[in-house]
Amino acid sequence: MNEKRPEVSEFDSVDPAPPSTVNDVTRLRATLCDEEEKMFQRMRALFALRNIGGNDSVDALAAAFSSSSALLKHEIAYVMGQMQDSAAVPYLIDRLEDFEEDVMVRHEAAEALGAIGDRTALGVLERFKDDKDIVVAESCEVALDLLEWVSSRKLNYSE
Repeated sequence: MNEKRPEVSEFDSVDPAPPSTVNDVTRLRATLCDEEEKMFQRMRALFALRNIGGNDSVDALAAAFSSSSALLKHEIAYVMGQMQDSAAVPYLIDRLEDFEEDVMVRHEAAEALGAIGDRTALGVLERFKDDKDIVVAESCEVALDLLEWVSSRKLNYSE
C-alpha cells in the first residue's frame, strides 16, 4: 500500500497546515493578525513565522494574541514553545497571567514556558501551579519539571 504520509516539520511535528511560502515577516504578520482571513491561511502564516524564527517572528506571533480565536492563540503558544526562543517568555507569561484568557491558551502558554527552558519563568510557573483551574495548575506542574530538564540540558556543555 502506497499511502502518502503527512510532511513532518523541522520541529518534528505534523502541523495542521503547511507553512506559507511567503518569507516576509511583515506580510506573514498581517495575514496572521487578519481576523477576516481564513483560519487555514492564518495557520500557514503562523508556521512560516515559526520556521523563520528570530525576534521579529516572535513579535509577529505575539501580535496575534489579540485574536478572538482561542484555537489560534493556543497554536501560537505551542509554536513559541517549539521555537525555544526566550524572546517569547514575556508574551507567554502575559497569557498565563490573564484570567480572562481561554483555559486552553493559558495551559499551552504554561507548557511552552517549560519547553523554552528559560529559568526566568520559574516564579510565574510556581505561582500558578495551584491555579483554580486544574488544567492550568497541572500544566504548570508539568512545565516546571520540563523547564528544569530543558535548562539542565542547555547548561550541559559536555554534549
